[in-house]
Amino acid sequence: MRAVDIIIKKRDHGELSTAEIRYFVEGFTRGDIPDYQASAWAMAVLLNGMSDREVTDLTLAMADSGEVLDLSQVVPIAVDKHSTGGVGDKVTMTVAPLVAACGLAVGKMSGRGLGFSGGTLDKLESIPGYRVNLSREEFMAQLARIGIVLTGQSGDLAPADGKMYALRDVTGTVPSIPLIASSVMSKKIAAGAQAIVLDVKTGKGAFMETLEDARHLARLMAAIGRLSGRKVVALISDMNQPLGDAVGNALELQEAIAGLHDQGPADFREHCLVVASHMLVLGETAPDLDSARRMAEDALVSGRGWEKFRQLVEAQGGDVSYIDHPEKLPAAALRQPLRAERGGWLAALNAREVGETAVDLGAGRAKKTDVIDYGVGMVLHAKVGDRVEAGQELVTVHANSPERLQAALQRLAGAFTLSDAPCEPLPLFYDVIS
Repeated sequence: MRAVDIIIKKRDHGELSTAEIRYFVEGFTRGDIPDYQASAWAMAVLLNGMSDREVTDLTLAMADSGEVLDLSQVVPIAVDKHSTGGVGDKVTMTVAPLVAACGLAVGKMSGRGLGFSGGTLDKLESIPGYRVNLSREEFMAQLARIGIVLTGQSGDLAPADGKMYALRDVTGTVPSIPLIASSVMSKKIAAGAQAIVLDVKTGKGAFMETLEDARHLARLMAAIGRLSGRKVVALISDMNQPLGDAVGNALELQEAIAGLHDQGPADFREHCLVVASHMLVLGETAPDLDSARRMAEDALVSGRGWEKFRQLVEAQGGDVSYIDHPEKLPAAALRQPLRAERGGWLAALNAREVGETAVDLGAGRAKKTDVIDYGVGMVLHAKVGDRVEAGQELVTVHANSPERLQAALQRLAGAFTLSDAPCEPLPLFYDVIS
């Protein structure tokens, strides 16, 4: 078997065999297949696609390139949740404790933000002392002890995916839906969860801007789950405007904390309850979505979700005084609102512009080596469909530099579109694919 023959076969629209895919992934991981051949193969996949069976074989080969956890050794069933990335998406920090408080183990390895999309690890690291580098043994022991883990991905999990993603990033092959699906699912399968809820974002602030592409990705990841023996549900949710009000690491953590106290934005609360409900059903803790919703709401209103979050932070070395008193979290020195120049209805709020402005302020990374400023970001005061009066605050920018503050205000002015006619609010979800 030769790598060049596999490249040619995919170039000519052929369907690769399981053996060919595994040979290519294993050879690339070992370094026997050079980057230039892997790049050619990735481009062929981008242009010609893959069948569900091919993508599943690719996913399993990448998962098997490193350690694969078996969480059934410590809990009867564990559920994982993954978002394809968005702006203001602090859902994991609220949903995971709610679900764990209902008795369903949540073992999650999260990522860092890159580009306009924020990362859960960066938000959690706003808490002094919080560890995101748990070992395999620590991960398993904590999951068994308290039923929840939120940590970073081990370097031993799906190393083929790490190599392939770095290559895709510099060869123009990041948008390949088969490669996106296999990248996401290989890490989820390697992390050991038997049930996975996917939150697939679509819109201006998502990597899948069109509903058609989001459905394609969701359907493909659900198919991978089915063919690999995992239970998967994919929710397609809106990301044309940020979720909730806060954008920025410590600001989003504060909003997640407020959410666990049954406070905060209505859209964020509803989104979290819907995701939690699907996790509880998929994890066999509730028989149906209505029962699951009641369980999640009870965990929220009773404060059990909040107590589970405190338990999580303490278990991973975080200083719980910072979440008990969120005013202690990192905060920006400068705050200034952007006001509406005229009255009208908010017709559009460009999530990508908001996310990229947050990166410009220092809340995200333009490249992996950038240092995060945990205190900066913004808080929105209006959502699509709201009536806005002249002079009303649209957003408050939190900055640590006068120059960055003014640049952010100028850029954000173009993110809000007002209409003279009433506008409908945006839906939270578009579809559910299982």
